[in-house]
Amino acid sequence: MSAVSENAMRAYLSRSIASLNRNKLNGLLAEVDLRAHLKSLGFGDRVSRGGWIARRIGAGEFAHKTAVFFPETIKPDTAYPISRTLPQPDVGLHTICATFHQTGIAAFFCAATVEHTEIGDSVRWSSIQLGLPTMQNYQAFPGAVAHLFTGRTRKYKYLRHKADADLIPTGAVADEFSKENLRVAFQTPFMAEVSDIDGILWGQQFTYPLEIKEKTVAKDNRLGEFFGLDTGPFVKLAYYAARRGNLNSLFIVREIDNIETRGLVNWWFIRFEELAKFASWVSRAGGAGMGGGASRVVCIPKAEFLPLTKDNLEKL
Repeated sequence: MSAVSENAMRAYLSRSIASLNRNKLNGLLAEVDLRAHLKSLGFGDRVSRGGWIARRIGAGEFAHKTAVFFPETIKPDTAYPISRTLPQPDVGLHTICATFHQTGIAAFFCAATVEHTEIGDSVRWSSIQLGLPTMQNYQAFPGAVAHLFTGRTRKYKYLRHKADADLIPTGAVADEFSKENLRVAFQTPFMAEVSDIDGILWGQQFTYPLEIKEKTVAKDNRLGEFFGLDTGPFVKLAYYAARRGNLNSLFIVREIDNIETRGLVNWWFIRFEELAKFASWVSRAGGAGMGGGASRVVCIPKAEFLPLTKDNLEKL
């Protein structure tokens, strides 16, 4: 059967994800909760699936070529035969990718087929470039982006880990599997700096890549109450801003009362323009990062965030 079961998806994720610490799991939960919150506000059709942004590496070539990839979400126990007609991306994703293209970032939607069994390794991807003035055809992925990235001279084993994927909430398994499978398909033959995209919000004026985090509020005598953002995501948001054009970005916080029960206090957001103005110039030690190691964070006063409400979203 040309389908992948949820158990097979979890088995694949256990091998592809290096660390499933509490911070990463809560981040996955926050992404699921945000989509539900946006849907309740009437913005469910204005937020994209997650994906990846990849930049070329090499001396004198670093970051000179950039691409974004958005995978089709592979549903568990659903047939994706090789003979299937590959789907046409929705209008919203076309609009989002046109914005990326206008800023010099090549944008691709990737559709899946499953060769023969339910094993996650049997997924094959095809990609179509979006944002161009003429309709493109699907091409085999990742070969379609070979002109943008440097090929590997030696194989690297990505499926080598032993994470406990049973901890991943059911509502996040399909999205996470689709993203991870696409990442491994890309990084196996090509070298690149790769970072995830939590989603893209299509606003009234701008296209907003999203950075979604679950946080408890912290306090400081200089800043008052604040939220911390790891320096890696901060630099990524700065990169979007540097591309100019119609591309902005949002840092979204799901504020919780404590890390044990994860009770929701409120949803908050801040545009990168305000984030850059008010972020502390001196970073400080944060908690465990997504990869399990210690992190450094910049601190942004909570007072500069806005509630994630329908009225505020309509102004974006």
